[in-house]
Amino acid sequence: MTDRFFKDTLGHCHRLPVWLLLWTAVAAPAIGGDWPGFLGPQRNGISTETGLLDTFPATGPRVAWRVSGGVGMSGVAVADGRVVTLVESGAKQQVWALDLANGKPLWKTDIAAAYRNGMGNGARATPTIAGDQVVVFTGEGQLVVLASRTGKIVWQRDVVTSLKGRVADYGMACSPLVVGELVVVTPGAPQAAVAAYKLSDGTPAWTAGSGPAGYSSPALLNAGGRRQLVAFLGNQAVGLDPTRGTSLWRYPYVTDYDCNIATPVAVKGRVFLSSGENHGSVMLELKKSGTGLAPSVTWQSQGPGAVMRNEWQTSILLGGYLYGMDNVGGAGPITHLGCLDAATGKLAWKQKRFGKGNLIAADGKLWISTMRGELVLVAASPKGFRELARAEVIGPTRQAPSLAHGKLLLRDDAEILCLDIKKPAAPSGSEQ
Repeated sequence: MTDRFFKDTLGHCHRLPVWLLLWTAVAAPAIGGDWPGFLGPQRNGISTETGLLDTFPATGPRVAWRVSGGVGMSGVAVADGRVVTLVESGAKQQVWALDLANGKPLWKTDIAAAYRNGMGNGARATPTIAGDQVVVFTGEGQLVVLASRTGKIVWQRDVVTSLKGRVADYGMACSPLVVGELVVVTPGAPQAAVAAYKLSDGTPAWTAGSGPAGYSSPALLNAGGRRQLVAFLGNQAVGLDPTRGTSLWRYPYVTDYDCNIATPVAVKGRVFLSSGENHGSVMLELKKSGTGLAPSVTWQSQGPGAVMRNEWQTSILLGGYLYGMDNVGGAGPITHLGCLDAATGKLAWKQKRFGKGNLIAADGKLWISTMRGELVLVAASPKGFRELARAEVIGPTRQAPSLAHGKLLLRDDAEILCLDIKKPAAPSGSEQ
């Protein structure tokens, strides 16, 4: 395996009852406009913010601030005015918290030794901010909870070692999922492919399944008529009861090198899965079967001619259409940008050789970061590809942008960047 392969393949008062928390939130409630973890507040890459730029000035979007960072593939979480990410600095993996307003450091905490991997160094997973706590997962599988205001470590657990697992070939990449009073990760250990811990103190709550971790992050989805935790492991997708970890369904999905990386997407009660390595996509219907659910294929498109092969980018569902990156070959350099009808799998359009990147959606537009360091704005419409703006803003990056309070955040191996993407206020007295 080569460094090129890895970089082209990868890319976290009164108490309410647990059952109520599990049914009402993916994580602790976030302030409106926050982006508290991987792929945003609902882990689907969609922001509800409006009034954002429709194009860029000739000089590109305005830079609110730019600070020196460090090595790592961790994305950026934003909540309560704090920007949080994992950075490798010197001999340590660190959690950084910066002020959203100006980028000034609020705290920096060492959590583990530097993570070295022949396919790329530094942490892979994105932090999750849950109320007054920050949850992170290191490259070798340390699960750590810190106080969001001070950066003090609340508890730390070596998940992979304690469960007698092994670190995935390219490092542990699961961004932690907070479900009520539990935090869930995918250690991929024997009899513990998925594991949950009490958020308050790290006490083990449950383990489930067996099989390699892969590199995907689990999601809490409404599918098959019930709320469930769906994890895309290295060789299968599983649906679990989030309270107890009991199995609801399982669907085999084997790819080369256990490279299932994209997060599952809920589509009107169904579950969409997609992988690169020339694999493809499948839409699963989940029907009640005894105490669990039975998966069946609604449609699928597999192999070299597949309509969508998400390599390390999760597709975005908007208005019944899936927008995503279609990677050609075994982690090859050619990547198309495509749009397909989620109900049928029929391709609406494909922009050939768009290039590798990652995407989120907001205000009727796709906000795409490319591995060339560009920010590209594309209209989110099934009628055809329409590029609205493009600007080089940072160095090579694979992380999807984060969007909070009119600010778009990106990072690479050297910098953390904050762009102001709100439309400028109309001059006083001008026509509206």
